[in-house]
Amino acid sequence: MVQAYNFLASWQLFPERCVFEFGAHPKSGNYKIESIINKDDLQISINWVTLDNEAFYSQYTIRPDGELHPFENQGLADSAQATIVNSSNITIYFIKQEEEMLSIVMEIMPNGYLKITQKGTKPDSTPYTNIEIYHKQLSVLPYASSVGSVAVRPTEEGMIKHKALQAMEEQTDMHLNQIKEQIELLARQAQEIRKRRELSLMIYNARLSFQPVIGQVYHLYQKQDDSYLLSLVSPQEWGNGGPFKQYVSSVKLLADHTWMEAS
Repeated sequence: MVQAYNFLASWQLFPERCVFEFGAHPKSGNYKIESIINKDDLQISINWVTLDNEAFYSQYTIRPDGELHPFENQGLADSAQATIVNSSNITIYFIKQEEEMLSIVMEIMPNGYLKITQKGTKPDSTPYTNIEIYHKQLSVLPYASSVGSVAVRPTEEGMIKHKALQAMEEQTDMHLNQIKEQIELLARQAQEIRKRRELSLMIYNARLSFQPVIGQVYHLYQKQDDSYLLSLVSPQEWGNGGPFKQYVSSVKLLADHTWMEAS
């Protein structure tokens, strides 16, 4: 069971990252994998709340030794075969009347997320594939579910908890997004200050034959000897580029004595 260690957790669903070809699309959910003490079994609990606020529950036990074992829910399958392929992959096959009717692949992705791939057959005998993506969480949702399980009507207490959890997640996501925007703004401001400093160093090392005035626009040129010159004359006034190697930029002196490119 050592190889199953990475899977032993409560996993929260990313509804927007899932692909469903069959069954109701959830708006939230939880996938919990636990080891059973003194046994070589894994207990799997699945919680979903649909877009219509219906809660579903499914729980089953598997023994991931690669052998075929009787399955506890005979309505779903007669037997199940589970294998821990490696530390990041578990496969489960559900057999009914000697035919495979559902397969589940649990995969720990490189980013640490849990990917659940279900392959089965619809009532009209056409195949389907459902892909669910989860991330680890510290708490669990108040309901359990799977597409194939019996609906459990939400209780008033459960709905209060679910709405509180949803509100908490929305608020924390909002604050995290605000902090992210502030960090991005500070990064842009830092980049702008760095750019102004580099430009200012270039200008203060350039040849100046006048006293610059705050707010006035000047023009920076590179001379033939690769030194720089700050001029009152614009490239248009020079005509044909003037006597310089190249025109660099039009610049303006700010009150803190740094320079910025003039728009």
